[in-house]
Amino acid sequence: MGSGGDLAVDAAHCLADIERAAASVLPDDIRDFVAGGSGGETTLDANRSALDRVFLVPRVLRDVSGCTTDATLLGRPVGMPVAVAPVAYHRLVHPDGELATARAAKAAGVPFTASTLSSVPVEEITAIGGSVWFQLYWLREGARSLELVRRAEDAGCEAIVLTVDVPWMGSRLRDVRNRFALPGHVRAAHITTGPTPHRAAAGASAVAVHTRETFSSALTWSTVEALRERTRLPLVLKGVLAPEDALRAAESGVDAVVVSNHGGRQLDGAVPSIDALPEVVRAVGGSCEVLLDSGIRSGTDVLRALALGAGGVLVGRPVIWGLAAAGEAGVGRVLDLLAGELRDALGLSGCDGVAAAGRLRTTGLPGGPRPAAPLTQADT
Repeated sequence: MGSGGDLAVDAAHCLADIERAAASVLPDDIRDFVAGGSGGETTLDANRSALDRVFLVPRVLRDVSGCTTDATLLGRPVGMPVAVAPVAYHRLVHPDGELATARAAKAAGVPFTASTLSSVPVEEITAIGGSVWFQLYWLREGARSLELVRRAEDAGCEAIVLTVDVPWMGSRLRDVRNRFALPGHVRAAHITTGPTPHRAAAGASAVAVHTRETFSSALTWSTVEALRERTRLPLVLKGVLAPEDALRAAESGVDAVVVSNHGGRQLDGAVPSIDALPEVVRAVGGSCEVLLDSGIRSGTDVLRALALGAGGVLVGRPVIWGLAAAGEAGVGRVLDLLAGELRDALGLSGCDGVAAAGRLRTTGLPGGPRPAAPLTQADT
């Protein structure tokens, strides 16, 4: 976007600085589309306050001189336990769109998740050469969904991320009040038939109308099990909050679940993701990976999630703020800040790497303190 945003990103010291830089260059309705939540935005706000309630109990007198953020996600090495979350329509905030974001993710050594509602075809994204996951919304025509899965496989994607919390789009009042519609140059590259999200309507969001008429509200466990049989790729379910659902996912052969309330954009009043995380981790008992998204804004937030049992996190809005403010360089700055903050938080908590984070004790969650994992000789 504008040069003012570029300069601000160069001087950014935290992700909040980058959000302010993006706000200075984005039109109000687009800023609201990215930032807003559903209903009264209770869950949107609670995601942040819940993370801030989690306090870490650092250990001391540990050799952290070789502290590293290296990790694995879905069995593959990554530069830090972070993936770029699926976010629709990157070209809404920058003309390079998903291509710029994917290039920055590749440089940072983290996966990029291409959305069904990407404004760039998945084949162009994977051609960049980084690690790409494909996020799938189940469409009314199931055959079209399976075509997208095959397309993602053929393009070289490394995982399928099925979003399970959107039978239709939550009521995002900012978009309704703005009568939000996509500008003509931004299109859903993977959905070329059906209604258009470009025509504003009184008292409605054109994007919400589009998704309501395009997405299936009949997605069930039988669909998940059939998809598990149809794809050779790791399968991730995104949007799981109940431990019972997480256990069912693991029993259905899912490789990972993402504990997520969709960034506060679906059910307003849903539990904050970080509060739901410990019960999900206990429920699956290591039978599948557990990731977290919704509200991550710093490396310390990443460490909080790791300490509570997550194997990694997905980050959405901060990446879009970086893209809006300075394109690929802005996304790169977001990921650099996260990596630096995570390494700092790990070292200051007495962890020499990501694996050690799971042994930290935390306080502040509902139900009282979370004890550390059982001590080993290395911990004493």
